[in-house]
Amino acid sequence: MTIVEVSDKKTRKQFLQTPQKIYKNDPVWVSPLENDVEAVFDPSKNNFHQHGKITRWILKNDKNELIGRIAAFINNEKAYSNPVPTGGIGFFECIDNKEAAFLLFDTAKEWLIKNGMQAMDGPINFGENDTFWGLLVEGFTHPSFGMNYNPPYYYQFFKDYGFETLYEQITNHLDVNKPFPERFTKIAEWVAKKPGYEFKHLDVKQIDKFADDFMEIYNDAWKDFQSFVPINKKTIRESFEKMKIIMDEKLIWFAYVNGQPASFVIILPDANQIIKPLKGKLGIIEKLKFLYYRWKGVSRMRAIVMGTKQDFQKHGLESAMFIKLKEYVLPLKQYEELELSWVGNFNDKMLAIHEATGATFGKKHLTLRKQF
Repeated sequence: MTIVEVSDKKTRKQFLQTPQKIYKNDPVWVSPLENDVEAVFDPSKNNFHQHGKITRWILKNDKNELIGRIAAFINNEKAYSNPVPTGGIGFFECIDNKEAAFLLFDTAKEWLIKNGMQAMDGPINFGENDTFWGLLVEGFTHPSFGMNYNPPYYYQFFKDYGFETLYEQITNHLDVNKPFPERFTKIAEWVAKKPGYEFKHLDVKQIDKFADDFMEIYNDAWKDFQSFVPINKKTIRESFEKMKIIMDEKLIWFAYVNGQPASFVIILPDANQIIKPLKGKLGIIEKLKFLYYRWKGVSRMRAIVMGTKQDFQKHGLESAMFIKLKEYVLPLKQYEELELSWVGNFNDKMLAIHEATGATFGKKHLTLRKQF
């Protein structure tokens, strides 16, 4: 077997081709758009390069066939907030061969050690945790846009190499046409009528203001979680720009208390139902297909992220926003399912909100760590 660092147009193309070979007989897998994967490695499109670095490799067998790939990276803003300096690995793909998997892990590990790291988390992303994050271990069903999907045998590779679970990522699903529990609805209706409480959906004409509100809420909501690094406005704007092609303003809601940003929920139509036939490509023909499938519509939504300032948690703001969302969605008669995207098993408050909505279990991913 031969490991090759990605360094030119040819090896970049091979890096993108590797998953197509791994999943060629898997009817559930959806190829991420190659442009989205490449954006992670492009300093002009991913501002994490300003405070970190990333590299990647492909693996070939003795017949010169692609059999695996991996990326390794260091986010300096997070690496040193852990008990020991910790880098990351991601975009791992491999045939069902333990020796090949371990060679990929070893290659990433050696690079991280040379760059001062003493541990690695994976599979994660060189970016925010709403995409390309976690190892799927339960719920091998149709993945939503941005969510990692992998063969079940990957988990054994990680365990045998010495990775240990850092936390579980729980994804729950809501049947859109099923009424919310009575208690949830009563709280939502009461909150929606409270003086000084206001609920607004996104207006792209005021995207800068909503980006500011998002940053203020997000950084307050998560500030006490371990290894939290505040999000900056440039990252938010990059994310909003990526969303524009698929977003529906009336699926993204903000709550305000006496004019102060207090809570938000970001929901998008599930682009994976649109991009699956594109097989990762987005040339002229694929763009036309994308526009057609977007016009045709999708039946699933994905809640990318939710957040509430600490002073307003347990005020029922999330309940009211979900009611506002349903008031818009139900008359459309288009959507059938809402995926409440992953919540760490350490986040009891958010898991309680999922439970209150009547959501049911959908998937479990793991974020794992290997100490060197």
